[in-house]
Amino acid sequence: MDTKEIEHNIQNIINNFSEDEFIYDFLLSYGVSKTSVTRLKKGDFNLSKNENEVLYKKKIFFKVVDEKELLTTIEDVSKDDQILKHKPRFVIVTDYKQLVARDLKLGRNLDIPLKELSKYFSFFLPLAGSEVYHASNDNEADRNAAYKMATLYDLLREENPTIYHSKESIHHLNVFLSRLLFCYFAEDTGIFEEESIFTDTLAQHTAADGSDTHIFLSELFKKFNTQNSNGFAVYLAKFPYVNGGLFRDDIEVPHFSAKARKVLIDLGELDWRNINPDIFGSMIQAVVIDEYRSDLGMHYTSVPNILKLIKPLFLDALYEEFEKSKGSTKKLQNLLKRISKIKFFDPACGSGNFLIITYKEIRVLEVKILQQIIELEQSHLLIDSVVSLEQFYGIEIDDFAHEIAILSLWLAEHQMNQYFEEHLSGYTEAKSIIPLKQSGTIVQGNATRIEWKEVCPIDKNDEVYVIGNPPYLGARLQDESQKNDMKIVLHSIKGHNNMDYIACWFYKASEYIKDFNAKVAFVSTNSICQGEQVALIWSYVFSKNIEIDFAHQSFKWTNNAKGNAGVTVIIVGLRNKTNQSKYIFKDDLQQLVKNINPYLLDAPNVIVTGRSKPLSNFPEISFGSMPNDGGNLLLDRLFKT
Repeated sequence: MDTKEIEHNIQNIINNFSEDEFIYDFLLSYGVSKTSVTRLKKGDFNLSKNENEVLYKKKIFFKVVDEKELLTTIEDVSKDDQILKHKPRFVIVTDYKQLVARDLKLGRNLDIPLKELSKYFSFFLPLAGSEVYHASNDNEADRNAAYKMATLYDLLREENPTIYHSKESIHHLNVFLSRLLFCYFAEDTGIFEEESIFTDTLAQHTAADGSDTHIFLSELFKKFNTQNSNGFAVYLAKFPYVNGGLFRDDIEVPHFSAKARKVLIDLGELDWRNINPDIFGSMIQAVVIDEYRSDLGMHYTSVPNILKLIKPLFLDALYEEFEKSKGSTKKLQNLLKRISKIKFFDPACGSGNFLIITYKEIRVLEVKILQQIIELEQSHLLIDSVVSLEQFYGIEIDDFAHEIAILSLWLAEHQMNQYFEEHLSGYTEAKSIIPLKQSGTIVQGNATRIEWKEVCPIDKNDEVYVIGNPPYLGARLQDESQKNDMKIVLHSIKGHNNMDYIACWFYKASEYIKDFNAKVAFVSTNSICQGEQVALIWSYVFSKNIEIDFAHQSFKWTNNAKGNAGVTVIIVGLRNKTNQSKYIFKDDLQQLVKNINPYLLDAPNVIVTGRSKPLSNFPEISFGSMPNDGGNLLLDRLFKT
């Protein structure tokens, strides 16, 4: 349900006002299913038995009161443990002339004449699920946490000068930081049953000078990997079994100073409920890469940009099938079965941005499908999610990013389990992510050297989408290792040393999807579709009976971070040749076209190739205008006298 529809629905409530139906019509306006609202009316879902009150778990507490009691009532309700244990998102009290509301998660208040409700409809948008994965433009919570993590990281390096002396010690530090992130997130979001259990226990049972902090953390990590509490101190015995691989291996925990311990506790005092795993992972990756430090908070991909790729690649088609299936339980169940089997593969996944957003979008679609099935069947049976992290695959060369991608997928699963429960309240049971299970197949390694089909197997019965934002790196910016990668992957293409590094991904992707039910879309620099590179890479891709499915012409690839840095990019989608429609996107306008050539134009696949001799009698240009002479070419301005 889009925002215009919600606003229209709210205005209809005011125009056709009914005191008896107000709160039920209000919930319907935000997409709560008719079946759920009917059961709420009957009392099945209403957890309050008091007259003029509605308590709907995870959604609202609603009460009708006299005008003089509006403000006192909302204060009392916001502190009532008997109500808060059911975790309503909003408290709403009204005398049907004035409406006062509070967002219990964000602490925001609303006090308006009821007749003006449609002007403030956006206050209640979380009821429609709009905030679950869409980060705010500022991402202040993510940045604050990243800055504190950077401080902690620097203090640990100062206290542990040999921490970077071997690959093993670097890996231990990377795993250690990812474990900390899990603990902070778990204690604030309900993964651990007791709020602040990690930070409070750490503060109470370690010395102020930090001398025993590493011992405490080592023992805690062992507890997370042990199913019973025998042999552990009482204050550690209350922690749950986690494992899932995150706490499986023994690592050397760094030593702490008094300052480092204090930052560790300060981090625990942040509100990690407002942290976005899809964004924060990349920001934390910047913590451990020195050259990124000045741009902390800028090294991630925003949700709108990721949607530019995944919507035309697969998401729009899935929603189109959903719309066509709405009247048929069988068709809806078939669509559920389909999305439960799709594989999503990012062969340059970084800290997991594309995989996380894709996972969340698929889970949101799943909820919409299940809500429609409930409407049609009028069933009261409990239902469960069919989408699994095991459908998600990735390759990442950086050890720390690899660890963060695995962790971020777990955290995203927890967020979406909460979303699932909130939007299917009464039809599903709360589901904990611990003990942790498989978090997709995220392999650490060089995607140019690894056989992709070994990471994400594909056969004739599979439906696979390859996605991502691989490294670009022009021919003159590649180091020796990357040049060797180019030779290995593109050895059959004469002139490959003049191609961008991302050509390796287009080459391997065309090999991977050939003759399978699979598509690919990558973000790329526009140079891959310009000049001599067109003849080099696209001649090969098209020879595999592959065509361009859709394309975004050049645009600024910005993000939501402070500073909002951007680079000019394109998005190119590939598929095996079909008769299906093709689209070119320019400035967010979508154009249906007959063909998309390698220059991303609606034109035949004519490719301009290089010539050894000029077409005319003009002197030959031997190199062009690239400043590649080592700075030896000097020109002076010539003045005529």
